[in-house]
Amino acid sequence: MKIYKFFFDKIISVFLILLFLPIFIVVPFIILAIDGKPILFRQKRLGINGRVFNFYKFRTMLNGKSISAKHDESRVTKLGNFLRNTSIDELPAFYNVLKGDMSIVGPRPMPLKYLKRFDKKQINRLNVKPGITGLAQINGRNMITWEERFKLDIEYVEKRSVFMDVKIIFLTIYVVISRKGVNPDKSYIMVEFFGKKNSSNEL
Repeated sequence: MKIYKFFFDKIISVFLILLFLPIFIVVPFIILAIDGKPILFRQKRLGINGRVFNFYKFRTMLNGKSISAKHDESRVTKLGNFLRNTSIDELPAFYNVLKGDMSIVGPRPMPLKYLKRFDKKQINRLNVKPGITGLAQINGRNMITWEERFKLDIEYVEKRSVFMDVKIIFLTIYVVISRKGVNPDKSYIMVEFFGKKNSSNEL
């Protein structure tokens, strides 16, 4: 599985970067012209076995410090709304895949502060590389609870296979095109996870 994932991730990443090369070239100029610098959003995230890495996306918010989910929601720009709706903001993450920090498929990478909030089962999501897409992303995206998200993440860790990865990728294409699982009230920011006893509070 490890050898397959290595070659699968590299080949798919190179293919998609070349396929979307015009977008990689044009979008930074549009962000710079409309929203200014920086072009990329960079944040330290948890990788496999808790290893820290820099996660990249196209910037979709106004500059400023994150205070809460509602505050972050108000910081999303009009251009950012478009980038998030189309998942174009996620394209720089393929660089993370090429570097070996992430896989195409796996649990989404989480902020460092979440490490101490995982219970003994939830922390098992760190047994594999985080992914750009995964079971949670094709089963509700930001419309599901943290409990449901962790359940799906652990299910992937325990049952992952070549067939499952291919299935998730094709379903991801459908989800992105159909925008299935996107909150109709434009709630793009996932609520913060505070731990099992208080997993509904907002970021």
